[in-house]
This record gives sequence, C-alpha cells and structure tokens, in this order.
Amino acid sequence: MAIAQLSPGVVVNEVDLTTVVPSVLTTAGAYVGPFAWGPVNSIVPISTEPGMVATFGKPNTFNANSWFTAASFLAYGNNLNLVRAANTSTNNATSVTNTTGSANVQIQNASAFQFNYLGAGAANTYGPFVARYPGVLGNSITVSVIDGGANTIQFTDWQVPVSNVAGYNYANVALSGFFGTQPGTSYSASQLGAANDEIHIAVVDTGGLITGTQGTVLETFPFLSKAIDGIDKNGNSNYYKNVLFTNSAYVYAMDPVNYSATNATWGRATANTSFATLSGAQTISLAGGTEIYPTDADIVNAYDLFSDPVSSQVSLLMTGPWDTTVQQNAIQIASSRKDCVAFVSPPQSAVVNNAGNEQTSVTAWYNGLSSVTGNPSGSYGFADSGWKYMFDKYNNAYRWVPLNGDIAGLCVNTDSTNAPWWSPAGFNRGAIKNVIKLAWNPTQAQRNAIYPYGINPVASFPGNGTVLFGDKTMQVKPSAFDRINVRRLFIVLEQAIQKAAQYSLFEFNDAFTQAQFVALVTPFLAQVQGQRGITAFQVVCDSTNNTPAVINANQFVGDIYIQPARSINYIQLNFTAVGTGVNFSTVVGQA
Repeated sequence: MAIAQLSPGVVVNEVDLTTVVPSVLTTAGAYVGPFAWGPVNSIVPISTEPGMVATFGKPNTFNANSWFTAASFLAYGNNLNLVRAANTSTNNATSVTNTTGSANVQIQNASAFQFNYLGAGAANTYGPFVARYPGVLGNSITVSVIDGGANTIQFTDWQVPVSNVAGYNYANVALSGFFGTQPGTSYSASQLGAANDEIHIAVVDTGGLITGTQGTVLETFPFLSKAIDGIDKNGNSNYYKNVLFTNSAYVYAMDPVNYSATNATWGRATANTSFATLSGAQTISLAGGTEIYPTDADIVNAYDLFSDPVSSQVSLLMTGPWDTTVQQNAIQIASSRKDCVAFVSPPQSAVVNNAGNEQTSVTAWYNGLSSVTGNPSGSYGFADSGWKYMFDKYNNAYRWVPLNGDIAGLCVNTDSTNAPWWSPAGFNRGAIKNVIKLAWNPTQAQRNAIYPYGINPVASFPGNGTVLFGDKTMQVKPSAFDRINVRRLFIVLEQAIQKAAQYSLFEFNDAFTQAQFVALVTPFLAQVQGQRGITAFQVVCDSTNNTPAVINANQFVGDIYIQPARSINYIQLNFTAVGTGVNFSTVVGQA
C-alpha cells in the first residue's frame, strides 16, 4: 500500500483481522393464526402471553385451538413472530351512521391505512372513525369527542348557551373528568390568531367485548388539534388524525366528526382561523365489524410473509391446527429457506374421539402429507403424533390443542439448556407443559409402528409426565439428516459460517485469504465440537479446491467436512447370570 505523504513522517494504519464466526438466532418461532384483533398480514414480534392478549385479543371458540398453539410455544420461549390471517370478507367496524354509502371495508394494518386513508381529503363512506383492525370486537367501541362546543346543549332547532341552563356546564359533560379543563385554543394555533382548535377524544369499550366490562374507558387523548399543522410543546404533530394513527390501539380517525359542518374549517390553521365547534359532546358508535374464518388461501398468503429469510429471521415454523395444504406450504417454505424447521400435527379428527383408529388415521394423514415432502427437503419438517387437552383460563373452558407449538417450544428450551444440536426429545428435555391428557396416548406397539415413518410419538408415562419420544425429521432417505438435532446442527453451522464468509467477498483469492478463512472457521467448529455437537471436522480452503479455473471465474471455495454427533434412539441392556465364584473377566464379552 502506497504511503500518501510527500515528506518524511510516520503513518499509522489499522488492519482488522479479528473477524469471528457470529452467533445465530435459533429460538425465534413463527406462526399464523385467525386472531380476533390485531393487524392483518403483518409480522408482529410477541414475547409473552399477556403481550399476545394485548395485541391480538383473547381466545374464543372461533380460534381457541389455534390461539393456544402460540400460547403453548410462549410457555417455553419469548421470541414469537405472529401473523394474523383474515378472510377477505372480514371487515372493520365503522361509524357509518354519520355518513352515507357502503360500510364494508377491510383495513388490514397501519401501512394500509397510512397509504390509503390518512392523507385523504374528501369525504369517505365510513364516517369519522373506524376500528383499527377488522373483526367483531370493533363493534364494542364508541368514540367520544369534546371541544369548545361541549358547554352548549343541542335542542331540536336551536342552541341554548350554558348561561341559560341552570347547572349545566363542562363538568357535567360525560367523560369530562378524564381530561380536566375544557379544550380551547392550542398555543401553536394562537400564534396564527386561530381559535377553537383543541379537542379531547376518549375511546370506550361500551359493549364490553374487549375488556369484559361495559363502559370501560380504553384510552384518552387530551388537547389534540383540529389543525393539520398543529404541533405540541415538543414540536411533534398534534393533529388528531396523526396522533390516533400513531398512538391509538383501537381506532383511526377518517374525517372531521361532523363532516358537513366542520370539514370546511377542520384543516390547516391560517391567520385568524376560527375552527368550527361541535354542538355539544359527540359520542360515535362503531358497527359493521365482521369475523369470517380464513380460507386455506388466506392462511397460505400469511405464511408466505415468512418465505424471505432476510426480512423474517425465524427458525421454528409452527402450523397449529391447519390442514395438509397449509402444512405442505410451511414445509416447503422451510426447505426453501434452509434455515428453519416446520412443525406439523395430525388433524384433530385423527386423534380426538377416534378410539381405536388413531394409528391408522395418523399414518394416513402422514402419508398424504409426505407425498410432497418425502425427499431430502423433508429433513426440514417434523411431525408429532397428536393433540393435548388443556385449560383455557380466559373462558373457563377446556380446549383441544395440537402439539406442534409445544414441540417447537421444546427446541427453544433445548437451545437454552444445551444447544440446538441436542435432541429435544426424551425425559431430560422433552417434557410437554400444560397437559391434562393426550387425545391419543400411543402404546409401545403403536409407537413402534408409527416411528419408522417419521411420526414422533408424544406419550404420557406414569411418574414422568407427557414426553416427546422421538426426534426424526420427515426425511425418508436414511441419513444423518433424518434426525432433528443433526438438521438443526447444520442450520446453525451453515448460517454462522455463511455470515462470516461474506467478509471474504471482493478480497483476493490467494493463499492469504484462503488461510484466513480456515483460521476463521476452525475455532468455531472446535467450539461446537467441544460442546458435543460434532465428533470431527476438516476445513479445506487452498489450491486444491481453489484452482486457477476457480480463481479466474472470480469464485472462492471452502470445503467443510462434518461428522455430526448422533442421538441415542435405541438402548440394549444385556443381563447375564453367572455361577458363584466365577471370575467375571472370563465371561465378559462371551454372552
């Protein structure tokens, strides 16, 4: 490297050769459910069950077995990426009583509202407010708006000032106690000589569907502005539409509250603007929200949000109670990404109230499912044997729930206690949580029958609880990849080394770079070997695989040979009886 100096001196440069193989995320779950609330077709990270309730609502008879799939995963880990799927006919509740036209609208998420409605200036057909998300919960919401007109009572054809009505003042206005003083003129509007731009907004669970108690005030927004250019004391937008868009968990503002009377002046604050006031406090009810169960196409479209490994970094893809079409799509997503595993359970009908036919039904389901996945890509799928019965504390009921959420959770727990290359099965790491009973508790003979297919039994053992008793992937071809610990081992190795190798891009393919790559990868593999993930390895990156032809093609080759550690699936114990006085050294190995 040339020294960029024209006179004598010392130049100091730094060269960083301390690059290491980075750790990779292995505990992130992913799931698609038909939740009662929350954004549609948008990936939302959830870390706790209360967080899931706050974002996606409580379970109901419409979605309970799906809802508790996600909740079961959260019993083991705290990194779950959820997507709400909705039928295209599931609509948001709207305030159509304040306008005319069709009320049917589906606003899926914040991005859809921002690009289609937030900046709209013309009257819409949905009224001044709309529920933030599709679903029937929105029908429980009312929005109360108070401005400078709250001290005026509206009669049939005239208004009577407060001074003419004994005992009537702002303090008597419903919900005024949540805001303190009456709204008037904001500081930013007053600087332009404008007036009456402030409003209070309260969102109320009038029907009690959201909180369980009618009339609960969900959220309040004091001293907002009717002015599109209104700002608060911190310089942020205080325009009521923007504030609700950013901060409300329940509604969006669409148009001025009384469009015909207020639209002309509810806009930009100009010199000496006097914003029109409402004729008393306004209470606006939302209605028309619907909930229709999503189709397979709706579910598949939602799962496709996880198809890109760059935008969605997940490693455990659950399929809940979804049918074969969705399960096959999930396994194909996992095998295409090559950095996650899809978990599937048999249909409820195969194991719940199907006494005596469970083995036949589960095997038939698996054969139909593996007709697509019965190839090497099947190592990215993992099938269990059934459903569990658990308690729903939100509805004081019992629910049947598929086990694939728990199995993915066992992988998270194994990552925490050991490492991804350890098997999540068995009495040490395979205990299933929150089980009252299994829909099907396979016997030893039944386990012997289904396990060779790749169906991993979940069984209850007296004194040991309910346990995952298998670790086979859905790969048909016998190889090391027919075990989930080996599949997940290679996912970790491939992801980590790939991330480290990208720093070799655009460097020279010479002996120095080749040796640097070997020095980079070897300590990482040695660490995995020390943690019992592999028994031996070899890294080759030199002139034997980086030939002149490879170098001339601007390519770089690193060959990594791995001997994965294998989990024990079968134990044989031999007991030999010997005569009194016999020296054991004479019989050891002879039986």
